[in-house]
Amino acid sequence: MALRSIRELGDPILEKECKEIKNVTERTRELIRDMLDTMYEANGVGLAAPQVGVLRRVFVIDIGDEKRYVCINPEVSVLGEELQTGPEGCLSVPGKEGTVTRPMRVHVKAKDIDFKDYEFDAEGLLARAVSHENDHLNGVMYTTRVEGELRDVVYGEAEAEEEEL
Repeated sequence: MALRSIRELGDPILEKECKEIKNVTERTRELIRDMLDTMYEANGVGLAAPQVGVLRRVFVIDIGDEKRYVCINPEVSVLGEELQTGPEGCLSVPGKEGTVTRPMRVHVKAKDIDFKDYEFDAEGLLARAVSHENDHLNGVMYTTRVEGELRDVVYGEAEAEEEEL
């Protein structure tokens, strides 16, 4: 269990396509555990391997729905034509957010931490997170999809105000 450094915008590794994982080793499991720990420590909802400097096709997601998703070699397909547009941020672009349009629903085929096949449908925030993290595996940063300008955002202030109420 270790925290890893999150690569930030401008790091060339974030623009590279990741390689498939051929099998899960103890080293792969350690990477996934570290990615989860790093994501939670940074208060994120998703993290892809290139964000911690590893060019492999794996991402983790936890949107707070009491389920953690580990997606190895994911295949993501859009379900339907409905889109969602909203604010999006990234642990690799701290202090910024932008408006991004993503599919409302996606279908995911992936391998889990035990390298077993599984599938799930994602909608809303989970579909946004899957689409965002899958982009990372293809060397695409969300900043290339932002409509308009990136905005400064400060996390924590809104939560502090809510606690005062």
